Amino acid sequence: MFKTIKNALKTPDVRKRLMYTLLLIVLFRLGCYITVPGVDATALNEAMSTGGIAGFIDLISGGAFSRFSIFAMSISPYITASIVVQLLAMIIPSWERMTKEGGEEGKRRINKYTKIITILLALVESIGIYLSYRSSGVFINPGLLTGCLVVTSLIAGTSLLMWLGEQITSKGIGNGISVIIFIGIISGLPSAVTTIWGLIVTSAGFSTIGLITSLGIIVGALLLVAGVVFVQQAERRVPVQYSKKVVGRRMVGAQNTHIPLKLAMAGVMPVIFASSFMTFPAMIISMFVQDPSTLTGFWSGVYQFSMATSSSSVGWGYSLANAIVYLLLIMGFTFFYTYATFNPAEVSNNIKKNGGFVPGIRAGKPTTDYLSSIITKLTIFGGLFLAVIAILPMLLRFTNLNVSFGGTSILIVVGVALETVQQLESQLVMRHYKGFLE
Repeated sequence: MFKTIKNALKTPDVRKRLMYTLLLIVLFRLGCYITVPGVDATALNEAMSTGGIAGFIDLISGGAFSRFSIFAMSISPYITASIVVQLLAMIIPSWERMTKEGGEEGKRRINKYTKIITILLALVESIGIYLSYRSSGVFINPGLLTGCLVVTSLIAGTSLLMWLGEQITSKGIGNGISVIIFIGIISGLPSAVTTIWGLIVTSAGFSTIGLITSLGIIVGALLLVAGVVFVQQAERRVPVQYSKKVVGRRMVGAQNTHIPLKLAMAGVMPVIFASSFMTFPAMIISMFVQDPSTLTGFWSGVYQFSMATSSSSVGWGYSLANAIVYLLLIMGFTFFYTYATFNPAEVSNNIKKNGGFVPGIRAGKPTTDYLSSIITKLTIFGGLFLAVIAILPMLLRFTNLNVSFGGTSILIVVGVALETVQQLESQLVMRHYKGFLE
């Protein structure tokens, strides 16, 4: 990885892309400190100190929500819109054709629809945020004009982040939206280091127990990162042989190749979608109820069940039920995204059309069944791994350690880092061959 970065800095074109990306990242972090007009900073600090769902949203936005900045909603409306578009593309035949056969024009139209849905979702979410905190005294002069100003500022912030992501993708190092999420998460690393240091050096002096605890946290995090890297990079290679055939006037010899099947083909998206799905009821209740802790009966149970994903103030019963549902959702979304990106029947037909076959497996339906069997086994393992990493912090909150490793955050950070390095490597390879041909 370090060698790739070193070579990238030596290549003028790639170096320009890196500097451009760094500039946009700086703009993003500066925007996180620009507070929405009409907010009372003192009342905001008191409201955010209560934790709960506000603390969870703040973690996703990289600290922007606790400051009520223009980037408070982060890029989450765009992520949700992308998921909605993918679902619609599987339901609406015209959208499916546009996605698979539309080419560049189809991609532009899909991107346009994604942006429209993003703005609509940002409008709904910003209105919900304003209504949720209007009664808590966060705004200096709560009213229609202030509401319009807050909603417009939040929508503009999300739109600007969406534009920054597109610029990083087209003119930077690529993976723009993922890079923004990555920067938002790692912005909390300094506070995490401060917390670990506070365990070692307390107000009473040096703490041996704190040192042992800190070493346990660091070792656990390193093991978690190693496990994530292994699963992200692991793949099952299905061998494929192609027989001799005539191409033009030449006889092309037999070829041996393989189909690389990733162990975690769906990436981290199932965890993000499942997490949003689990916390959605708590967010809706917080919009309409000033103090959700006063709820009783059915709605109190719904709120505590939903909050078990991000808060340790609920009991073991709700946490276990939440963990089970969370696991099932992650598994379900893992299967959904895997089969949405890899169609065994389509791959089997392409192999058959090109005169290829999997050794020991007949072409056609047997090959489809064989690939489906492999994908199912890989998806079960990958889904369980994602679920364990995501649920582990929830269970650690009820131990004496009471420290969360941030499994979901590590999944996102490691995944984006690996993708970014691969993007740099591919750009370096392109520049190398271009210079060779010239």
